[in-house]
Amino acid sequence: MFSRTSSSRRTKKVGRRGPVATASLLLVGLLTTGGAYALFSSTASADESSATATSQQSIDEGQKLFASNCATCHGLSAAGTDSGPSLIGVGAASVDFQVGTGRMPMAVNGPQAEQKPTQFSDEQVAAMAAYVASLAPGPAIPDDSLLQADGDTTNGAELFRINCAMCHNVAGAGGALTQGKYAPPLEGVTAHHIYEAMQTGPQNMPVFNDLNLSPQDKADIITYLKYVENTPSPGGFELGSLGPVAEGLFIWIFGLGAIVAITIWLTARSN
Repeated sequence: MFSRTSSSRRTKKVGRRGPVATASLLLVGLLTTGGAYALFSSTASADESSATATSQQSIDEGQKLFASNCATCHGLSAAGTDSGPSLIGVGAASVDFQVGTGRMPMAVNGPQAEQKPTQFSDEQVAAMAAYVASLAPGPAIPDDSLLQADGDTTNGAELFRINCAMCHNVAGAGGALTQGKYAPPLEGVTAHHIYEAMQTGPQNMPVFNDLNLSPQDKADIITYLKYVENTPSPGGFELGSLGPVAEGLFIWIFGLGAIVAITIWLTARSN
């Protein structure tokens, strides 16, 4: 009886974890957790520092490009001169649109800046946009998620007719304005440049902020324009998609001209 009791007590004693072992396990756990946290924090800090350094490098490069190509009209501090407006607060989207479409720098002064081949690479355009954006808050370059041409075509067509067709034509073919200005055709224009134009209102175009047209509304308009661009006209020759005036003029000149020519030919044969 005594022997069995002693053996049981020895077994319980061996199975019980001592205070030193418990403290050691806690210390190992704390060291492991602390080491992992320190490693994660240092990695995150390094990534953040690298991103900050890259961003600052881009801004510095953009400032140099701006001073070389834009400061003549807009001033060294982008505050504007008699030859060009202030760019403080226009945001990265405005720079990306104007420079990315070749409208800026302007070749010659005129009623409005014309689209032409861009003089800069995508990286240089992004650097100038980053510099101007660093001067004051403004519209940012739209995210790719806002540019997918899979919106509501019907809603986009209605919004375009209400807000844009009076200048750009219902098919986006463009049209003349006053004082030598014009609304450019929208065929072949990239989705992010269309979005930026609605955001910033270049030239004579009004600004459509998110209170006027939501991001989804803008995506629907882009969807409609891309649908028109990629869908052939069911009526055959489009005549520039300039509408019934152009089509009526075509019929009047060429149709009536053909009738007169046939009449003259028949009269000549009878004589």
